[in-house]
Amino acid sequence: MGERYPDAWTAVVALLVANGVDTCFGLPGDDLELLRALDAAGLDLVPCRDQRNALYMATGYALQSGRPAVCALGKGPAVTHAATGLLEARESGAPVLVLAAGAPERRRGSGGFQELDQVAVTAPLVRWAHRIGHPDRVVPATVTALTRAVGPPAGPVYLELPDDVRTAAVPVTGPPPTLPEPLLPDTAPVTATAPVTAGPALAAIRASRRPVLLVGGGMRHRNAGGAVERLAERLGAALFSTASGRGAVDEHHPRFCGLAGLYAAAPARALWSACDLVVSLAGRLEETAAEGGTAWPPVPVVQVNLDPAGLSAEFPGPRVLGDARHAVLGWTRALEQDGGADRAAATAPWADRIADTRAALAAEVAAELARAAALPEIRIAELLAALDATAGERHVLVQENGLQDMWSYGFPFHVGGGSVVPSEQTPLGFGAAAALGVKRAAPDHEVTAFIGDGAFLAARADIAATAPAHGGVLYLVLCNGGYGWLDAQRARLGLDARRHPFTRAGAPPPAVDGPDLHCRVLRDKAALTAELRSARRHCARGGTAVLMVPVAPDDLLPAVRDAEAVPQ
Repeated sequence: MGERYPDAWTAVVALLVANGVDTCFGLPGDDLELLRALDAAGLDLVPCRDQRNALYMATGYALQSGRPAVCALGKGPAVTHAATGLLEARESGAPVLVLAAGAPERRRGSGGFQELDQVAVTAPLVRWAHRIGHPDRVVPATVTALTRAVGPPAGPVYLELPDDVRTAAVPVTGPPPTLPEPLLPDTAPVTATAPVTAGPALAAIRASRRPVLLVGGGMRHRNAGGAVERLAERLGAALFSTASGRGAVDEHHPRFCGLAGLYAAAPARALWSACDLVVSLAGRLEETAAEGGTAWPPVPVVQVNLDPAGLSAEFPGPRVLGDARHAVLGWTRALEQDGGADRAAATAPWADRIADTRAALAAEVAAELARAAALPEIRIAELLAALDATAGERHVLVQENGLQDMWSYGFPFHVGGGSVVPSEQTPLGFGAAAALGVKRAAPDHEVTAFIGDGAFLAARADIAATAPAHGGVLYLVLCNGGYGWLDAQRARLGLDARRHPFTRAGAPPPAVDGPDLHCRVLRDKAALTAELRSARRHCARGGTAVLMVPVAPDDLLPAVRDAEAVPQ
């Protein structure tokens, strides 16, 4: 008999180590052999109290690092409880490997304890779902799962180890297999040769005089060397991003004008309305990016996406199936070969308009901060300005998508640093839990979760549980007493707030406590900056800080108000 791993978890963990995985998130089931295997290999488990939060943490880790994240679950209701997290990981394109327990293979169909067709439950939510039916299949199935998670395109996968398979010895078939090697690394220099077909997409790009580049979430970790910014300069384009695309490009760049669609301020929407071409890079043109305060002008839309499902049929214009980074490098090279003088002269009026738009955006921010300064209570624009003023050079803002935390989507209320946001699915509590995964992926960065009190309560148990060993996150919690977006829609319909109490005015929600936690309620505008600096110092020492800020119901991002998404 050849060499064998003593059990399936030992084999799986050996493959994880061989492929650079160093952390696992989750809430295992009754069997804790996985913990023993992780300990033996020197891998950490970040223990969770809620399976949804475990998936959110893993997704945050994957989005920030660009590497595969691992999430461990039990079986039956543990898997169904995690389904929302799987949906978010899929929509975010996060490479997450979910390892779940399962009822024994030999007892399938017997109605055993927590027996469920978990593959059928998870298959619609992942790139690949598989139940391992025999110990000999553990190694190849795990390698396949990792390969499919990393992609391209990246996304979550589900791998189930039935109880009688996970306890069996697993044959060692040779050195642990590793992930496929890409032909062109993600970090290939901007000078790398990247051939592009001289087809309709390049022709539309060459013909444009007022172009816009729209950067989607698929460009995360694909913009080494500022390839997108270089294309914007060569093309003479304005730069926008989707919410999911935040952090992919330099938000200090002189051509960046913020988020598109619902979150765009009035000057940016006016600029967008005047463009003659939109080039969508690795985005799905989701509803909030394509709609909002101003409809798209009837212009061609060049789309490039590695995933065929990401190419929309709702817009006219060429569609390119391929790696958006390769397309960016190739289009830049083609434009450089054309010679730049004529194009620069032709797009000079558009460059001037971009500069004017950015000046108007900055003026709107200054006016908003002046209005806020005249009010007695802390306003959200002031919070974001203080966050920027107190942040170090390396920082990440992790966001939710509630009514008032959408302030952080406005430009330039928050600029610089990285950003992790929920996908178009926007599950409650994603940002609150994902921040823990982001911190694990970027321990040398300041990580701030900018969230509402409803999201905080959804993740409160896991924030408290992880604080002693996995702290370092600053939680800035906007307290409006519940679900502000739903309350705004209630008001739109004229429904009685007493019968439909989506928010409750009064004290902030109960905070977490413990020696590793720094909890404060902020009401004094004059002390705001000092409070933030104190909280950041606590986080730098490995602690968790929770700052509760009561906010007024009318404190809304102007772009959201202008789009008539909430009552005026």
